[in-house]
Amino acid sequence: MTTDTTPLAHQPAWKALKDHHEKIRNLHLRALFADDPGRGERMTAEAGGIYLDFAKNRITDQTLELLLNLARECRLKDRIDAMFRGEKINITEERAVLHTALRAPVDAEIMVDGENVVPHVHEVLDRMARFCDRVRDGDWKGHTGRPIRNVINVGIGGSDLGPVMAYEALVHYSRRDMVFRFVSNVDGTDFAEAVQDLDAAETLFIISSKTFTTLETMTNAHTARDWILAAFSDDDKAIARHFVAVSTNSERVTQFGIDTDNMFEFWDWVGGRYSMDSAIGLSTMLAVGPDRFREMLSGFHQMDEHFRTAPFEKNLPVLMGLLAIWYNDFFGAQTVAVLPYEQYLKRFPAYLQQLTMESNGKHTTLEGDKTPYETGPIYWGEPGTNGQHSFYQLIHQGTRLIPCDFIAFMKTLNPLGRHHDMLMANVFAQTEALAFGKTPEEAKAEGISERLIPHRTFEGNRPSNTILLERLTPESLGKLVALYEHSVFTQGVIWNINSFDQWGVELGKALAQRILPELESREAPELKHDGSTNALIRRYRKFK
Repeated sequence: MTTDTTPLAHQPAWKALKDHHEKIRNLHLRALFADDPGRGERMTAEAGGIYLDFAKNRITDQTLELLLNLARECRLKDRIDAMFRGEKINITEERAVLHTALRAPVDAEIMVDGENVVPHVHEVLDRMARFCDRVRDGDWKGHTGRPIRNVINVGIGGSDLGPVMAYEALVHYSRRDMVFRFVSNVDGTDFAEAVQDLDAAETLFIISSKTFTTLETMTNAHTARDWILAAFSDDDKAIARHFVAVSTNSERVTQFGIDTDNMFEFWDWVGGRYSMDSAIGLSTMLAVGPDRFREMLSGFHQMDEHFRTAPFEKNLPVLMGLLAIWYNDFFGAQTVAVLPYEQYLKRFPAYLQQLTMESNGKHTTLEGDKTPYETGPIYWGEPGTNGQHSFYQLIHQGTRLIPCDFIAFMKTLNPLGRHHDMLMANVFAQTEALAFGKTPEEAKAEGISERLIPHRTFEGNRPSNTILLERLTPESLGKLVALYEHSVFTQGVIWNINSFDQWGVELGKALAQRILPELESREAPELKHDGSTNALIRRYRKFK
């Protein structure tokens, strides 16, 4: 893979964008729409049933062309092709980045170190499907011969956020006679509440850890093991009937007591936050069934192919990634609000937080230099309309510029009277209000008193994307997740950073391993931390 090593700040398109921003930064969306009646129809793109309206952004046609030039100068197409070919673009870990292989059709060929990985991917999918059918049909029995009714996924990070989000998003399609719960936090409360009302004889734990050494996951796993053993008079044989593993470490899985026939593999070329469509999605497949899971994979693949082949000016992930660059690096916007108007997507913003911020929260270029520009905006959000009654005030009248992504579906899964029309009316109203606001003259014309006009005026010019899909299905969820995955990659390529490592996660983990024995020691340990940390440790030990 070849890359352009010209520093980003020296790219002609970057310099042109800086000059261009100076000229248009004060242009208002009111003027942009008034001067260009066709803007609302023209500044849209559509692919695979996703309709993107980006007309309410603070851009002109020239802005868009300059952003596209930037993508070309940064050789985005070469980097896309390199990723799909299986080149080791994760340079700090010397790994390929092939979450796209997880949803490739069975006849595809994707080579890693001389081996086509697609057959192995489908072998694992087929094993998952057979296992899930056995559990869902009641053929898989617990230790006492009773069928499984409760499934608890134990993981953290990508081994939790993806499965939780997918379950909540697709609960409409799930088995309602089964209970699905998720344990991630090392706080014992998480585990205690998850099993509070469950019968161990009907409970299956999925332990999701690539190495089977992750501190939080294995702490919870051993607590789950103790819980099962306590229910079955310490009979070790119960473990094999109430635990399965998603891992690559067969030795540790066996030591735990899990039959390796019930270990589902994934690969080091799949990053945790990109793994929800691998064996990490076992709980998702158990909930919705193998057929629905494969529909989700199809949605992922459709967006993959769009990203790989569509021209940049019509490429949804590229457009969204470039707009994120525009606001982050030229307007100084520090956050992006993701606002799904779909209750089933209540965990989607939390899922995106890991996908975006663990990927692009980096200050080092691929060459090891410090980035002289901002990277990695903060992603956050809540479902509408709830958010309208909490933080939208800040977006509308606050002093910070917060670009927004509104996500909505034309058809509801739960038609109840006027509900969906009211929901969609709020989507369209909010984007309109953010863009155009309310002038003092408009407020005065409404009869608002002079004293209140400053309080009842809205500047507008607050940018947003509107993402519309027909209906929330497993397939459309796959497309939506892949849309953001590839938008994140687009941003990382422009910033010339590695979006696929996460060394910033490691330092705190290492220090926690050092501190833990100091908390558990019977004798007062010799502490060699800073003064604050030493004092906190001593205070905690005093209250034990």
